[in-house]
Amino acid sequence: MNEQTAMRSTAVLSCVRVISETLASLPLNIYKSTKGSKDKVDNVIYELLHNAPNPYTTSFNFREVMQSNLLLYGNAYAEIDYDSNGNIVALWHIPAWRVQVYKARDGDLVYKITLEDGTEKTLQSYRVLHIAGLSYNGLMGFSPIQVARESIGLALATEEFGSRFFGQGTNVGGVVEHPSALGEKAYKNLKESLNETYAGLGNSHRLLLLEEGMKYSRSGIPPNDAQFIESRKFQIEEIARIFRVPLHMIGHLEHATFSNIEHQSIEFVVHTIRPYLVRWEQAIKMKLFKATKYYAEFNVEGLLRGDVKSRYDAYAVGRQWGWLSVNDIREKENMAKLPTDVGDKYLTPLNMTILGEPKGSFLNAKNTDEGGDDSDDGNGDTSLQNSRDGT
Repeated sequence: MNEQTAMRSTAVLSCVRVISETLASLPLNIYKSTKGSKDKVDNVIYELLHNAPNPYTTSFNFREVMQSNLLLYGNAYAEIDYDSNGNIVALWHIPAWRVQVYKARDGDLVYKITLEDGTEKTLQSYRVLHIAGLSYNGLMGFSPIQVARESIGLALATEEFGSRFFGQGTNVGGVVEHPSALGEKAYKNLKESLNETYAGLGNSHRLLLLEEGMKYSRSGIPPNDAQFIESRKFQIEEIARIFRVPLHMIGHLEHATFSNIEHQSIEFVVHTIRPYLVRWEQAIKMKLFKATKYYAEFNVEGLLRGDVKSRYDAYAVGRQWGWLSVNDIREKENMAKLPTDVGDKYLTPLNMTILGEPKGSFLNAKNTDEGGDDSDDGNGDTSLQNSRDGT
């Protein structure tokens, strides 16, 4: 059992695909931290991560293969290519099975890479974007496939059993008894005759003709007695548990209902995708931006969006209570922004006040107006009108 043979299991293949494709399809933006706020920037690193890391690979394919390596081998590697001025110009994926990591005498990590022609290449840590999974030592992740190889091997064994069972015409093995001893030639002829006439799916359910007093006795355990279907279902659930993927996302809908699928999808983002996003973001910050104020951040807003009514209700609350503008909402819905003098306005509720502060101006103005304060100067509703205007 290894990482490549494990992919023959449809459950493993589905889990790796759904996680890798989800991460690869997310928008990956670059921001600069400035005085408590963040500004989106478009620089060389953004072009590499969001569009194309090198002339031969798209961003989607690069992130997909990196994430699949992370899921199967516990580590993902990419060589950081610099120009003569020390600027990063490209990222090149390195297959995880070709990399060995060890510590040099100075404590720095060294990556020894075996190339396709068998030669070796050594890279210092600043030349390698390394994303590590769950680890024993904090330096290298371990392979989930190797740790859970018995469970995955059992899933492959049940698939092979089913393939052989149906390939033999859904007939389990048996024993043919002869009343006397058979010579070598007679045994060979009998065996060839049985295999040629009755073996294979096309010969299933044919009548078996025996001569010379021979008897046929069935042996083995029928699939229903071996709980073949139940075993296959359980192994699918076991593999989904290893990768922390909801069953409905890999086509196993036995326990899914209309009321829980949406919540399971949100849990998939929070508990499955988000930890990998943090690993990516922190590795990018460490190797591509170092001590600068720039950092990378995935946008998972689209994955957390509910149905249209739920979204619009949430937007209405944010708009009315003042933390969303029209342009904020339009951006979340992938709509063009309105001019700033219209779209960037924020609303403020008039009937709210700060805890511990005197009553709000609206209530004060109303009480003053009703009491006929002398400061009115003949304009009885001036304070009330000003408070309504927000002045």
